[in-house]
Amino acid sequence: MLKIHMSRMNSGPWRLLWHLMKDNRMRYAGAVVVTAFSALLSLMPTLVVRTTVDSIIGNKPIDIPYWMEDVILRLGGRDVLAHNLWICGLFLLAISLINGAAVYMRGKWTAQASESTARNLRNMLYDHLQNLPYDEHVKAETGDWVQRCTSDVETIRRFLAVQLVEIGRTLFLLTMALVIMFNLDVKMTFISMAVVPIIFVFSYIFFSKVKEAFRLVDEAEGRLTTVLQENLTGIRVVRAFGRQAYEIKKFDDKNREYRDLSYRLMRLMANYWAISDFLIMFQMGIVLVIGVYWASQGTMTLGTLLTFMSYEGMLLWPVRQMGRILTDMGRTQISLARVKELLDKPREDMNEDGLKPDLNADIEFRNVYFEYEKGRPVLQDVSFKVKKGQTVAILGPTGSGKSSLVHLLLRLYDYQGGSITIGGVELKRINKKWLRQHIGIVLQEPFLFSRTIKENIALGNSRAGEAEILEAIRVAALDDVIQQFEKGYDTLVGERGVTLSGGQKQRVAIARALVRDSSILIFDDSLSAVDTETDAQIRRALKERRKGVTTFIISHRITTLAEADLILVLDQGRLVQSGTHEELIRQPGLYQRLWALQSQLEEELAEESNMECSAQ
Repeated sequence: MLKIHMSRMNSGPWRLLWHLMKDNRMRYAGAVVVTAFSALLSLMPTLVVRTTVDSIIGNKPIDIPYWMEDVILRLGGRDVLAHNLWICGLFLLAISLINGAAVYMRGKWTAQASESTARNLRNMLYDHLQNLPYDEHVKAETGDWVQRCTSDVETIRRFLAVQLVEIGRTLFLLTMALVIMFNLDVKMTFISMAVVPIIFVFSYIFFSKVKEAFRLVDEAEGRLTTVLQENLTGIRVVRAFGRQAYEIKKFDDKNREYRDLSYRLMRLMANYWAISDFLIMFQMGIVLVIGVYWASQGTMTLGTLLTFMSYEGMLLWPVRQMGRILTDMGRTQISLARVKELLDKPREDMNEDGLKPDLNADIEFRNVYFEYEKGRPVLQDVSFKVKKGQTVAILGPTGSGKSSLVHLLLRLYDYQGGSITIGGVELKRINKKWLRQHIGIVLQEPFLFSRTIKENIALGNSRAGEAEILEAIRVAALDDVIQQFEKGYDTLVGERGVTLSGGQKQRVAIARALVRDSSILIFDDSLSAVDTETDAQIRRALKERRKGVTTFIISHRITTLAEADLILVLDQGRLVQSGTHEELIRQPGLYQRLWALQSQLEEELAEESNMECSAQ
């Protein structure tokens, strides 16, 4: 997979298609051979009819290839065939049956090859998306990516299934028909080809215009899909804020844009088919008029006229069909370019040759500097040391860099300055896969898949046994919650965990992280949606379980932070305070102010509770 990817980096869309067809080229080669044979067979019935009319029924000398003349002699000669015309009909039937078998094999092989190629492309795209850097996914328009992986792949599949072999069929048919027509009558052949150059030029002009139209339609469809995907994902927010009318208008705007561009495309195609139909009918009319005149004058036989009228359709309709082929080729070229643009995005360097040290060790940040955009630092000169097995709490206002700091540990992003070491080993020298396998993280907004609770938890460790999963559930305080569900652990949580409350989703995510048995645990404000009592219960269970595990906890609750061995206070990307709870409440600063505020609120709530109890 990687070798193919690297080889296509500097190649065009059609080179990519050639790579995709790698395992199916023999099927396509077989389909092309069968197509050539089918094209030859499709020309033979007209020759049989001409010979029958002119030389079997009529008295013209037989003018056919020697091998066909030999067949007639073996059947008894012209006199026998004249009294048994059913033999000619039987010969036409045999040709049709053989041609039908050839067409079947062509369809079978092209279908197998196109479906297999499309499957390979889908797998390649999915694999590539899984291995793109985290930052690419953050910036991506999901709907557009979905459209490239579905609609664009389907466009490529249709081209491979229909038009690719059709190109060969058209070329074979034109070549053979022209050879036969020139052998029959040179003048009539030139007359029959009068509009062919015009149709070719017209097809090329149409192709240049329709290609750009297809690109605009594809991009508009991608924007439409993005709006739809965002709306379905955030439907609860839309309903909660009564934004249905706004979202409908936004969708209508994108839908109208897509419709208008599609109309323009349809008008271009309608113009092409209408004009090309007129040219072809005009050309066939000319051949018919001149042919009838020549036949009446004895210059041309009736059989030859019938042959030219039949071959004229075989000659002109494929030429006209080139417009459709060019149309689909243009659409496919756009789809290939869009798919290639996605595949050309650099995959994340996992540093596979990197070190695999023991991560159950001391962690040190030294003068760490990090920015998402040039000149806009998120973390500046951050330095601290965490001993193995310690619990570190991180506090700070929104945008202070708390989540960014723990994301650096996972190397979802790389720091631009300073140093981060684990056990004395620089973080950038460690194998990324190894690093992430030994770090468990629970995000503030956890993502759950549309699977059962048990399956979501087992995602953290596919090798986890029943006992390990149950232990993680106990620590995450999920026991009572699961017992309330009719199907227990086998309850389907719905897409993105929609059937669970915010606190329940966070506890499932905690259990998923705990089942990994990681060396480092990160809780990114992941207890914010649970009540204080459940928070305390989870923290007690974690404290018992995580002996020797280095833990980072991001939270705004002082009760959650107070038990940490080290508390870091961030503000505007800088580490402004660090120490234990006892040390920080005696230091003027953000921590002391927050502690005082939360203590006052707790006292007021306690007084109100006592007053209510007294009144009762």
